[in-house]
Amino acid sequence: MKRNKMKEKLRAGEPVFGVSVMIPSPQIVEMVAAAGFDWVLLDCEHGTLTIESVELMAMAAEASGITAIARPVSRSPEHILQVLDRGVMGVQIPHVITAQDARDAVAAVKYHPLGKRGLAAGTRSAVYDSHGTLADYVKAANDSTLIAIQIEDEAAVHNIDELLKVDDIDVFFIGPSDLSQSMGHPGNPKAPVVAQAIDSCFQKMLAAGRTPGTPATAEHVSEVLGKGVRYIYTHLPRLLAGSAKTYFKSARG
Repeated sequence: MKRNKMKEKLRAGEPVFGVSVMIPSPQIVEMVAAAGFDWVLLDCEHGTLTIESVELMAMAAEASGITAIARPVSRSPEHILQVLDRGVMGVQIPHVITAQDARDAVAAVKYHPLGKRGLAAGTRSAVYDSHGTLADYVKAANDSTLIAIQIEDEAAVHNIDELLKVDDIDVFFIGPSDLSQSMGHPGNPKAPVVAQAIDSCFQKMLAAGRTPGTPATAEHVSEVLGKGVRYIYTHLPRLLAGSAKTYFKSARG
């Protein structure tokens, strides 16, 4: 299994910057890499990606030297296994609410003795059983695969202290859109009650020595970096829209 350079950066305390892609396109993954990003989020929860396109986009990421992380359709073990077996280097798991949800997520991602992920030799993640032993692969996968859990429900905010006690989770990701909706302010994460909850979670993550994550546009990335967030992505449509605004401002200026 290949090294997870993104996970190594996070372990060293460095920020990593990615782009969320919801449409099937290996070429977009190559463009993201060429633009200088560290990683790409393959969004199966909200996008039109199939298992086949996840595999092709993971190949493009590896060939381009960046890390592919997949957001599965749900936090079910079946959906997590499907994307991992396609060869992505980690998962960003939606709607993790309780500590038991978090432990179940770890169990779905890790092989024995850390978890109970289904093991198959012929998968792309196992390099088609062509290098070393299957036991070697299990050890490498358990070390290299990144786990991010999404805190995006009001109940999860209330459970943050217990969630932070769960081992083997690399990133605690605040999903501001769903969280704002869950707290009664859909689409407005700047509403005082929502913003206070987000900042409180970040502070608790840092105090516990854990890695915070959240999305950020060009206008807000400096702000979230200042709050200690190290796992950051922007959405592809936002990236294109921002570039288009800059282009037309110049063209029509």
